[in-house]
Amino acid sequence: MSLPKTLAVDVARNLVMVAKLLDEEPEQAYEYSRIALRLASRVASVREAAGFAAYGVGKYAEALAEFRAARRMTGSAELWPVMADCERGMGRPERALAMAGEPEVQRLDKAGQVEMRLVAAGARRDMGQPDAAVVTLQSPELASHSVQPWTARLRYAYADALLAIGRETEAREWFARALEADQGGTTDASDRLAELDGVEFVDAFDPDAEQADEVEPAGGAEPETVAEVPVSGTESAASGADAGRDGESGAESEVVPGDRGGEPQGTRGDVGDVQAGQEVRGDQEAPEAAESRGPARDGERED
Repeated sequence: MSLPKTLAVDVARNLVMVAKLLDEEPEQAYEYSRIALRLASRVASVREAAGFAAYGVGKYAEALAEFRAARRMTGSAELWPVMADCERGMGRPERALAMAGEPEVQRLDKAGQVEMRLVAAGARRDMGQPDAAVVTLQSPELASHSVQPWTARLRYAYADALLAIGRETEAREWFARALEADQGGTTDASDRLAELDGVEFVDAFDPDAEQADEVEPAGGAEPETVAEVPVSGTESAASGADAGRDGESGAESEVVPGDRGGEPQGTRGDVGDVQAGQEVRGDQEAPEAAESRGPARDGERED
């Protein structure tokens, strides 16, 4: 069906936003799909996009209705696997399994047939038949050494099915094979492998962890606090004698920070450290005031 040019542009813009947001912001993608649907409900691509947007937010009944409408308009069988998966989402795995045996499956390309096999295996597990799910996934595509767009997901599903029936060693092998084929990062095979190996990952960029490191020093010791030492009259006189001045002029002085002693090391780099021997100038600071000051703390700068 053709649309007036202005309307076609509006519809196209909304469909672009659906495709752009579908993975990251499915709720927003769904809203854009509803706008496109109101503008052009008789266009097959709009009904298909609306179906995928509804599927992405878990509205399986709505998604199934849109997919059926798109299929009636085009006569294509390519939506058959996702339609079966909608039946699973609605709590009807037996219908999904029945669809896996329909003649439409033979009209699917290789990718569609693999997708249908994945849905059928999921339906078996939904029905409490994990052993049958393993058998369902065993196929020439699974045994093939070539890497296709569906390979990673098929190997991952097989590994997960093996793990569900307690065949952990084989499951680990197939998770590793899924990871080898997963060049786009479509699965979490690496995390599943680490879980089986007992490896625990720590987020190095967790702001809460960083804050805890700053507050709580390593070993449970309290961080050393350096306080300013008041200048007594005797010390002030001695420092004045060493400098040869009475402190009236704004003389330059050098401040050499002491070592950091027992101060804890955080996870972040010591960006604010003052280097040993660095000259610090003060505008109106007397030498005795500079000399009386204790060691500079991390991140403290002299004005």
